[in-house]
Amino acid sequence: MNRQSRTAAAAALLLVGVLALAGCASTDEGWSGGSPAGAPGAGTPTAGFPVTVHDDAGRSVTIAKKPLRIVSLAPANTEIVYALGLFSELKGVTTYDDYPVEAAKLPKMGDFTTPNLEAIAKAKPDVILVTGGVQADVVGKLEASGAKVVVVDPQDLKGTYAAIATVGKVLGASERASRVVAKMKSDAADIATMLASAPKVSCFVEIGWNPLFTAGKGTLLDDLITGAGGANVVKQKGYVGYSAEQLVTDQPSVYLGTKSSIGDVGALASRPGFSGLSAIKSGKVFSLDDGLVSRPGPRIVEGMREIAKALHPGIVRDAVEPL
Repeated sequence: MNRQSRTAAAAALLLVGVLALAGCASTDEGWSGGSPAGAPGAGTPTAGFPVTVHDDAGRSVTIAKKPLRIVSLAPANTEIVYALGLFSELKGVTTYDDYPVEAAKLPKMGDFTTPNLEAIAKAKPDVILVTGGVQADVVGKLEASGAKVVVVDPQDLKGTYAAIATVGKVLGASERASRVVAKMKSDAADIATMLASAPKVSCFVEIGWNPLFTAGKGTLLDDLITGAGGANVVKQKGYVGYSAEQLVTDQPSVYLGTKSSIGDVGALASRPGFSGLSAIKSGKVFSLDDGLVSRPGPRIVEGMREIAKALHPGIVRDAVEPL
């Protein structure tokens, strides 16, 4: 498998992992919670419009009036809409969308890799929130339906903050988006404060197995590891294939893995070559919630907190509820 093929395969594996697991609804009004009366963006349909945004595909998109019908074709996008208090305006999601739990009741617009264009057209959306990668080929077809299409595909933590702001602008909820991002940044700063005097802990994160794939520099997961007081042993950029031999050479102190990939942590020692890893010998193997660590949305900093707890047990506390 050449480098380009490995990168594509890794991205696909990551996307599958992103969509695998359910989360429970949050009551944290700093970044989530239905469509409360009086929420920012809930005013007159044309207030503050038209707006023009530049999406993650480098496209300039102009929205003439506040969208009242939204279709989301990625779980992370659905979570952003929910955090902005506009869940009631969602008219369709993919079969993989599982957070909030109410998303299960929404009409399904196909799966993540193959959106159902007919179902989307019937939903008559004003705006369709898509992602990049496997959905890039359907953007033109979706625009042909008359809806505005916005590509939301952040690659790192900074990009995630920007994406939430962009979606907020598109949906007429910029004030709410600013509050969501401010809460996320505050939570990240809280983690950094707790770890200010803690040494960095070397680690490896598995996002796919057989073959083994991981996240290297310039990725969202690498940002989370850094923010969680970790030092990623992977020096390559992007999502890359890895070998057990290289892992034994690297000897990460902690072995992390998304739950959809790692499965039973107790079974790792039986993998070929893995018995030589000190992290396995010492029992420092941790399974991570895919929905928290892989979806570039409002819950991503809680994913950082979960990683920090694994790397620095006893130091990092749970998030403090907002006032």
